[in-house]
Amino acid sequence: MRRTFVVGCPRSGTTIVQALLARHPAVYTLPETAFFEQLHGDLAWRWGDAGMQPRRRRWRQWLGLTRQHMRATFAALHVQLTGHRPTKPAAVHWRLLSTQFLTLLDQTANAEGRSMWREKTPNHLLYIPEIEALAPDARFVHVVRRGMDVLASLADVYLRFENDDAFGGGTVHWARRWNRAMDIHGQHVGRANHHFVFLEDLVRQPDIEWARLCAFLDLPPDAPLESAPQQSIANLRDEPWKVTAIEGQVREADRKVDGLFGPKMQRWLQNRLASYDDLRAQCRAARPRVTPRARRAFDQRTAGVG
Repeated sequence: MRRTFVVGCPRSGTTIVQALLARHPAVYTLPETAFFEQLHGDLAWRWGDAGMQPRRRRWRQWLGLTRQHMRATFAALHVQLTGHRPTKPAAVHWRLLSTQFLTLLDQTANAEGRSMWREKTPNHLLYIPEIEALAPDARFVHVVRRGMDVLASLADVYLRFENDDAFGGGTVHWARRWNRAMDIHGQHVGRANHHFVFLEDLVRQPDIEWARLCAFLDLPPDAPLESAPQQSIANLRDEPWKVTAIEGQVREADRKVDGLFGPKMQRWLQNRLASYDDLRAQCRAARPRVTPRARRAFDQRTAGVG
């Protein structure tokens, strides 16, 4: 069973990449679990939010014991994926519980006749060391979008849904987080189990980017894609902002920057945001070339990515 995590700064295009992969007949997917985010916590500290410190560890955490709500969370996920409660109780040690989580996804994907599963939680970008320690064979797909567009999308979705937990904090707050995401992305460029998808490249040249992604994941690129994912991508009741992405159809997004940010804010962002172009150039220099055979395989399979 091949294990894949899709990660990135929120509103970077992780859902569209998740849904696109879910159209492939070999891939099993599921809604965001936030499993490692909930298990290890310290999300704001890991993002580098101003004034945040790691939480005080209690004796249970020093011993590696999980909190009760995490065991309940695992049991609920088991019911969601299999239709029944686990036959064995959830482990009390975080490492064993993590192993149970990976095994649950392995078994569920296998029962569905899929050879790979894909878990997409953007914030798992901050927990890559913990995930790699448990699953050294795991692969990571980093989705990256221009910072100004990410921040405009975050501002837009906050104005429409007013979800403070997911999108609150303001533009300056998210500019710092985007910079933190760029720093983490940069640490993994050139590593064999990490692949980068730049959203603008996926929109402009979907054939090339799809061939690269399939090559990285060892997926047959000539397999006909489903017209839309037949699996559950997201709970739109809780995440209505994902409605335009869950079909897995790649298209140019509306540019919101000029409508939401005035000239002064745009100048501030241009001066403060980490260089997207430098990271993109670094990744382009490190990645392998798409072979003509892979390009031909893409052209021969069912169209519909663009």
